[in-house]
Amino acid sequence: MGYNIAQKLIKSHLVSGEMVPGTDISIRIDQTLTQDSTGTMAYLQFEAMGIPRVKTEKSVAYIDHNTLQSGFENADDHKYIQTVAKKHGIYYSRPGNGICHQVHLERFGKPGKTLLGSDSHTPTGGGIGMLAIGAGGLDVAVAMGGGAYHLTMPKIKKVTLNGKLGPWVSAKDIILEVLRLLSVKGGVGYIIEYAGEGVKTLSVPERATITNMGAELGATTSVFPSDEITKEFLAAQGRESDWKELLPDEDAKYDDEITIDMSSLSPLAAKPHMPDNVDTVRNIGPIKIDQVFIGSCTNSSYRDMMLTAKILKGKTVHPDISLVIGPGSKQVLNMIAQNGALADMIAAGARILESACGPCIGMGQAPRTNAVSLRTNNRNFEGRSGTASAGVYIVSPETAAVSALTGVLTDPRTFGEAFKIDMPKSFLINDNMIDAPADEGENIEVVRGPNIKPFPVNVKLPEALEGKALIKVGDNITTDHIMPSNAKLLPYRSNIPYLSEFCLVPCDPDFPKRAKEHGGGFIIGGVNYGQGSSREHAALVPLYLGIKAVIAKSFARIHMANLINSGIIPLTFNNEDDYGKISEGDVLLLDNIRENIKEGKPIVLKNKTKNISIPLEVVLSERQRNIILEGGLLNYTKKQSEGK
Repeated sequence: MGYNIAQKLIKSHLVSGEMVPGTDISIRIDQTLTQDSTGTMAYLQFEAMGIPRVKTEKSVAYIDHNTLQSGFENADDHKYIQTVAKKHGIYYSRPGNGICHQVHLERFGKPGKTLLGSDSHTPTGGGIGMLAIGAGGLDVAVAMGGGAYHLTMPKIKKVTLNGKLGPWVSAKDIILEVLRLLSVKGGVGYIIEYAGEGVKTLSVPERATITNMGAELGATTSVFPSDEITKEFLAAQGRESDWKELLPDEDAKYDDEITIDMSSLSPLAAKPHMPDNVDTVRNIGPIKIDQVFIGSCTNSSYRDMMLTAKILKGKTVHPDISLVIGPGSKQVLNMIAQNGALADMIAAGARILESACGPCIGMGQAPRTNAVSLRTNNRNFEGRSGTASAGVYIVSPETAAVSALTGVLTDPRTFGEAFKIDMPKSFLINDNMIDAPADEGENIEVVRGPNIKPFPVNVKLPEALEGKALIKVGDNITTDHIMPSNAKLLPYRSNIPYLSEFCLVPCDPDFPKRAKEHGGGFIIGGVNYGQGSSREHAALVPLYLGIKAVIAKSFARIHMANLINSGIIPLTFNNEDDYGKISEGDVLLLDNIRENIKEGKPIVLKNKTKNISIPLEVVLSERQRNIILEGGLLNYTKKQSEGK
């Protein structure tokens, strides 16, 4: 039996385990990336390991999230990352050079390589045939130190793309259709592999849009073939030597498959407040809108910017609309500045943002009260825009740009003849905003500002855990709920004590106070608890607040891994109906929990308030059991390195 692309990538990097879905494997990591929202913590953890220099082929630190400098905090973090990168062998992409996923695709990504990033949209790299996975910062720190990345062997879901896109229909509509079909949890436990004749009609930026939003499916990652189109893209980036062909074997097998007829698709939109709440633009109708954002790591490529400029050229943005545009990288911004496309945007009334994440993560451009905002980014969680009452719709650049002119949500097919955007034969290459590390880093001083505080480290798992159910939440609780990431809080990503005052506040403003009063306890969650961002702060802050375990109906992949890395036990109900047997304030006991985890025995939760017992399950590999027993990955790694 032949191999599919995902299996080939895993097989060529397999360190331990066998490629049997559901079993524990580990893989060698070739490249890593961090961004400044998660990077400070990742590098603090890397320093704590005592390894003098990264052992990967290429590690890059990007500054793209915390770029609003309204105080010293963000600038201090940037200086810390810059100096720690120079010292330890990491390339540093300065503020203004662009969004990590866009720049990495342009300048560093290589087909056939593995990439681990402390950002959930790292799978963007799958657009050029990488095995690119988002993870918590501690996992990335371990990989930089030469450690393997451990994961559960995923199943492989084949998405066959047939036909070709019609006029005004885009790659964004393809991934929105996949989300409509599978839901935000439909990719859990899978790698999504794209195939079919339709793949050949998609450029690398279009493929990257699709793999980027695969994160919203809950998938481990997504991947496209590396073919002649990939080769042309890399050649245009001056990197043809980085190309290698990567195709599935003719007799490759898959665990599941869906087929999409691209020619039957129409412009789609994800309605508030979930990326899988998808309908056609036509069905939603011409609703009044207030704001349009075109950008983010999903849709900020040269292709997206040129298309937007062509739509806007010679026209004027509707007077009721605030249109903001964020090119994804300095390369893109430079090129559209040179060819006049930027001038066309400005003349039409667009507000041009720096090449950074910006509005996608709530870093500025919050809409007005009760506004409707059209955005080309990947998430529309409630309140993520910075305005709790706003409704965010996820759309393609085509739909966004046309709607910015009309003032209402508009099907772009009504706009006239569609524009064709050709990929450039050569991109503008200027890497002067990427700093190489020092050849010898021993004499480099790492600069730490006063906002950088020590991160919490757990202790060994005790024999029993007892505490109150501090909060009970519903389904699809995101990391934005657990640890909000707005413009006011992002400067404090390296200050866990300060962030603790805001943990789960969107669900219950009194949670932090209650957790501190009771010395910690338990969190009770619903289905897909912890979906969304890779931010390990959503585990580190609960750890600081004394959270001993999270008991949920099910977990999102990255958040569950982050909980384990922090030594917090992720428990699930054997029977989801038992969720109703716990109320906020109940006193809960996990007796003999250390022995039960160590021996793999059944776990029973005693609800002392209601005098009932509830069977629970924890799915852990042997390695993960040892991590929990030691009180987290850092403790476990230190123990392993000491040989104890």
